[in-house]
Amino acid sequence: MSTRAVSIDALRGFAILTMVLSGSIAFGGLLPAFMYHAQVPPPLHKFDPSIPGITWVDLVFPFFLFSMGAAMPLALKKKLDAGAHFTVWLRIAVKRFILLAFFALFTQHMKAWVISSSPTTMHYLLSMLAFVLLFFQLYRPTESKPAWLWPTLKYTSYAIAIVLLVKLPFHQGKGFDFFKSDIILLVLANMALAGTIVYAVTHRQPLIRLGILPFIMAFFLAAKAPQDSFTKTIFEWSSVGDYSFKWLYQFYFLKYLFIIIPGTFAGEWMLQSATTNNTTIKHPTIVLLSALAIIIGNVWLLFIRDLVLNLTLSIALAVLLHYLTKSVELLHRLVQAGTYLLLLGLCFEAYEGGIKKDSSTYSYYFVTSGLAFFALVFFELALRQMWLRRVTNYLSLNGQNPMIAYVAGALLVTPLLVITHTKAYLDALQINAWAGFLKGIIFTTLVSLITVFCTQRKWFWRT
Repeated sequence: MSTRAVSIDALRGFAILTMVLSGSIAFGGLLPAFMYHAQVPPPLHKFDPSIPGITWVDLVFPFFLFSMGAAMPLALKKKLDAGAHFTVWLRIAVKRFILLAFFALFTQHMKAWVISSSPTTMHYLLSMLAFVLLFFQLYRPTESKPAWLWPTLKYTSYAIAIVLLVKLPFHQGKGFDFFKSDIILLVLANMALAGTIVYAVTHRQPLIRLGILPFIMAFFLAAKAPQDSFTKTIFEWSSVGDYSFKWLYQFYFLKYLFIIIPGTFAGEWMLQSATTNNTTIKHPTIVLLSALAIIIGNVWLLFIRDLVLNLTLSIALAVLLHYLTKSVELLHRLVQAGTYLLLLGLCFEAYEGGIKKDSSTYSYYFVTSGLAFFALVFFELALRQMWLRRVTNYLSLNGQNPMIAYVAGALLVTPLLVITHTKAYLDALQINAWAGFLKGIIFTTLVSLITVFCTQRKWFWRT
């Protein structure tokens, strides 16, 4: 695997592990507000859309989306270069969309506390069964002997999964519900479809790819207008006759193309520089620390609302990075793109009541995309620093298998902790801020070790 692929995997691995961490630390007021989503502050964690600002938790999802966009050029390059017909990559996009949508429904329903409001050992065992079924559905062995064996296991696992969804009670006995799904996975399904189509159509015309974004913005802004329009009709379209498919698709999800599309440019630049020697750079440690500082500085200063200091610091660090990376085309491009998007996002900051993840603002899209470019710069340099290379490579092992990392906590680790009666010891750590954070670290480590174990054995889950 090339260095450039490792840096994308490391960014994805960082995103998925911090996603697990943010959901497993102690809640209820033990930790300070910057340890949670800015709009869901402690101690009640009640959603308050009036609160502006972001925290590190609010970077997790956009970083994952950005890495998804960056991976598209690498994944589609061979087929597109070979002149693959429209139907080839459309089939890839639709298949991935369907599998991720099923993944979103199945994983959400098969959590023990969703199967029953008072889960027992049997319910937790069903969650573990779901993890095993997903393994057979999503793992692709390099060879299967006899040839019919693995396809048979795969389709049998899907059949069992469907039977479980039909027969289990769910939601206080109300049964399976299409509107009860994992929203993060559902957004990823929509982005896999829309992002793949957009990239495949525009892979030779990057300006057109960028030009799509103002049209997306136009639909969002026009849909808010009181008068009727074709844009509002398209924006609100979510049914055919009496059947509503809002559980599967909403135009609203397309807002995340503001993160996916910039990510595709990062992936393209990495491909273009794959044969270039990028080892010579002035003061690599300063570049690495400056890229980290611009991320941490924006998160903290936007959270405490010191906007002038944040703008000043961002400009100063961006200028320094621009100067120091001139000798390395890839890093220089990443810095330029990150600077442009970050400053654009900061200019949008006052619009829509300040930067927010929920409901997400244009400032949020641009700022987080810009910071994702700087995160790639950080990981590119970390791979060249012996003291950080092992950490980066470890993150990349998690990033290569994000689907396992995403569901292992709910479908495997938690059931095992409950069944072995060790979850009580983990919950006992909810006594103060440090212990409450340690709880999340322990849980995330368990998830990470399972993911790395599977990755090292090349047990990849793929859609």
